[in-house]
Amino acid sequence: MPAIVRMIYKACYDAVMHFTDDDGWAMASHVALSALLAVFPFLIFGTALASFLGADQFSETAIHIIFDTWPEAIAKPLAEQVVQVLTIQRGGLLTISVLAAAYFASNGVEALRVSLNRAYRVTETRPWYITRLISLGFVLAAVVIFAALSVLLVAVPVALAYAETWFPWMKNLLSTVANWRVIGTLVVLAVALIVSHLGLPAGRRRMLDILPGVLLTLVLWAIGALVFTSYLATFANYAATYAGLASVMVVLVFLYMVAVIFIIGGEFNAALAKFNVMPVSISEATPSEANESANIR
Repeated sequence: MPAIVRMIYKACYDAVMHFTDDDGWAMASHVALSALLAVFPFLIFGTALASFLGADQFSETAIHIIFDTWPEAIAKPLAEQVVQVLTIQRGGLLTISVLAAAYFASNGVEALRVSLNRAYRVTETRPWYITRLISLGFVLAAVVIFAALSVLLVAVPVALAYAETWFPWMKNLLSTVANWRVIGTLVVLAVALIVSHLGLPAGRRRMLDILPGVLLTLVLWAIGALVFTSYLATFANYAATYAGLASVMVVLVFLYMVAVIFIIGGEFNAALAKFNVMPVSISEATPSEANESANIR
């Protein structure tokens, strides 16, 4: 067996074992529940802020970006509930309810930060108010990005119609660009993963250090979505068990699977660094990781 394959196998084994030993299953439950509880506050806050900025299509854009990559059986009932919540009229931007929504939305980011700290095997040294401000910053950044995309949703079709009139020979290319929504969603998802791995956990990492885990996460998410969809269509009967709560339970189970894969991505990066497959400087590693790397060498 080639040395690099053997080392990657050892890294995968180490990632799974550390995930299990460090309460990764429980952390995935925490991330899944926090994510579900954060979706509605995020969209409420985002819709209020985007309306203030003049991006009236924010809610539609955000719903597509969040749910387009989910299996339809899971995304459709939740998206319908989201639409009902967002059609409720609320007061101005600077209201207690909207500010509270921003805070509760940041709880989902906090859950991701804690899980990544465990996955990367680092101890948080930043004050709690700094980490909370970072989480709020992630929420604000997501709102601004979604608002910008909502503006593009209006501007791009107009620009494409104009371009087709003057450049008919580019019709096929322009029609491909017009169907950018799914591709755009995947790009936003990949960028969000990269930013999360770089900015949320304690310590510093290079882009090269986090890319393997990000790619692994995207691949496993795609496989997991297909498997979960097949499972729902073939075996699962949540309605018989949970009655009216069936839709919520399906979403929670799906988010639990997504959270497990997300944490495994961080564990994989940490294991690669531990076995010097993707080396990091000693100053960036924790003392225990530095000793383990030295012993391995």
